[in-house]
Amino acid sequence: MSGQPSPHLRQSVPPARRTVLKGAALAGAAGLGAAACSTESKLGHARIPTPTAPVDLGAADAVPVGGARLYREQRLVVSCPAEGRYRAFSAQCTHAGCVLDKIENNEGNCPCHGSRFDVTSGKAVVGPATVPLPEVPIKVEGGRLVAGPDA
Repeated sequence: MSGQPSPHLRQSVPPARRTVLKGAALAGAAGLGAAACSTESKLGHARIPTPTAPVDLGAADAVPVGGARLYREQRLVVSCPAEGRYRAFSAQCTHAGCVLDKIENNEGNCPCHGSRFDVTSGKAVVGPATVPLPEVPIKVEGGRLVAGPDA
């Protein structure tokens, strides 16, 4: 023997195609999971968390005094703490950007991970969200609610 390893010991066996594909899929899924579950985000994955132009929400009296109403399509929640006074917040969860799906006892519910928000203040009351909902300007014009910039 010449001190060299035999040729068959120097050859490496390539991994099976299935092993390589499984590893790539798991690495990708792990990366997506880490990004989706970040609690550091102030706006989650929302591209535009509030209206970029004024939005007519309809009759102001549709929001009950002492209660709130979810405008899911417009991604807004509006509360009425006292007659003629309104507060509006983005209805997109600050954890992962999902839109709230319902309001119960003045708490907005996120269907994705269970976060809950006080819809009168925007404060996160149940995690994983820790950042409050961003407030949105709102005003009454001719008996109708208008939310968004310049409202």
